[in-house]
Amino acid sequence: MCDLKNHNWISGSGDNVAFEDIVTIVKDCVDNGSKVFIGSDSFTSKNKVNFATAICLYGSDVSRYFFSREYLPKNKYSALVTRITEEVRRSVELAEYLMDSHNIDQKNIELHIDVSPFNLKSATSKFSDMLKGYVIGAGFECRIKPNAWASQTVADRHSK
Repeated sequence: MCDLKNHNWISGSGDNVAFEDIVTIVKDCVDNGSKVFIGSDSFTSKNKVNFATAICLYGSDVSRYFFSREYLPKNKYSALVTRITEEVRRSVELAEYLMDSHNIDQKNIELHIDVSPFNLKSATSKFSDMLKGYVIGAGFECRIKPNAWASQTVADRHSK
């Protein structure tokens, strides 16, 4: 079961939105030709890690998003690989929930992961192939930086 559905969800305009209302909006948008983009990001501070997950809807007649935050103890996610993998796990879990529980076709869901391409040799580059494989193995389309706007822009903004 998707734990994220029990979190507090907020619209891009700052309003609290029930998760089931978001699912209804997502289904309506997909039925009208829009696509769902899901991404997560995290930010570490002195004692905690803030995870943010975004559900973004984009199509010819819609452009909106919703996000959820969760603060967890930093000691559980001190290693970068653990934190980045948790970001991707949250996105995959949410996408699978939408697909399995609400009959949203996986071809309408694209996951964005906040890692750099392997050839760039940045801090997250070495995890790029592993995490892309995780998402693709789950059956979803995947984008990484610089094309992962749902994670690197939307979720990033709300993780801080």
